[in-house]
Amino acid sequence: MAATPDKDSLAVSGAQRRYPCPIVSTSAFAAASGSGSNAGGSPVSRQLLEEEDEEMAPAPRRELLHKDHFSFVFDNVKTQNYLDPVSKGPGSHTIRTLAWNPTGQLIATGSADRTLRIWNPERPHVRYSTELRGHTAGIEKALFNPVRDAELASCSADGTVRFWDVRSKTCVSRLDVGGEAFTLSWSADGSTMIVGKKDDTLIPVSVEFPSSPTVHPDGANALNLPSTPGATTYTALDPHPQTVQTNATTFSWCMSTPERSEQHIFVTTGEGKVKIMSYPSFDIMHTLNAHTSACLSIALAPTGRYLAIGGSDALISLWDTTDWICRRTLSSENGGAIRGVSWSFDGRYIVGACDELGCGGNGLEIFHAESGDKVYTIPTAGINAGVSAVAWHPSRYWLAYSTTTDGPGSSSAGGLKIVGAAGGGL
Repeated sequence: MAATPDKDSLAVSGAQRRYPCPIVSTSAFAAASGSGSNAGGSPVSRQLLEEEDEEMAPAPRRELLHKDHFSFVFDNVKTQNYLDPVSKGPGSHTIRTLAWNPTGQLIATGSADRTLRIWNPERPHVRYSTELRGHTAGIEKALFNPVRDAELASCSADGTVRFWDVRSKTCVSRLDVGGEAFTLSWSADGSTMIVGKKDDTLIPVSVEFPSSPTVHPDGANALNLPSTPGATTYTALDPHPQTVQTNATTFSWCMSTPERSEQHIFVTTGEGKVKIMSYPSFDIMHTLNAHTSACLSIALAPTGRYLAIGGSDALISLWDTTDWICRRTLSSENGGAIRGVSWSFDGRYIVGACDELGCGGNGLEIFHAESGDKVYTIPTAGINAGVSAVAWHPSRYWLAYSTTTDGPGSSSAGGLKIVGAAGGGL
């Protein structure tokens, strides 16, 4: 008799039935990236990924981890620490953003002290990392292009968005957005970016890449310069001011097609709502009354099954993308505003980040999305620790996080930590 699949397996396999449009997740792109086989990737992704080097092979396929075994497995893995030499003491090097590249072989960290660094998770010593220099104020957000392993975008309070080729360690384009940029999101095919500014303006950026990135002659100082012939071009389009406080955005996994060019973006607001908007029109298609206070963070599950929304009310709500009904809420024992959420690659597990002092004092909690159960708590250092950013690996059960350790009881300078990278077979 054939075994009956559990709910988690059904959630993964049923994802394609939940969106009335083609779904392409970042894990699908990662599976195609850098390998000889393009199975599972769309024609668009195959065309784009053919341009990338083949040095970065994807991680081997992992067995899905059942929630009943989660605690046992995580009890047997170690946490790897990554020390940045620019850190001088507690609170001096607060990491605000973490980003894995599509294959998970690199991770970027952006800090309040303007440090933007690319780490090799397998080699934690700083000599194996790369610092990208150019921003003149704190890094607010960094994000890899979902279809290009070596292309990173970053935004800063210095009013610029910069695009980097991490292989050549150079800035390939710089856009002046006319104000403090603090959030970024890529479309699934990497052709569009939405930049969010602190004055509640959304700025679309068109990304056209007929070939590999080419460095501008003066890439660090060029403002909105056209790329050289054959290079990737980054064009800031007309801004879209919002009438309410706008905190975060994310694209759906839907791919635009000749028959259906419209895409969807999700926008969190200070009113406790999430606007589902069409792109490029920015017309509001639907509004979710998600939380009783500001919605701060948002993430779509890799399966497309749930949209996770983190609020200042210390809750994460999970919304079914079929009927837009809230199926459950997750509540942390630590309290505090949820400023970041991240899904595991299989869409089974979710974590939230709270950077308020004391939020991480009882550890970083991992929840099982389908049941809402807390399956594990990762210990964090310091009674006043906060967790400023979290990011699951795109194809492994590795969890990257950063801590803030200001105040009495702090004993370390915080920094990047990756659960699983130091061994344990995840």
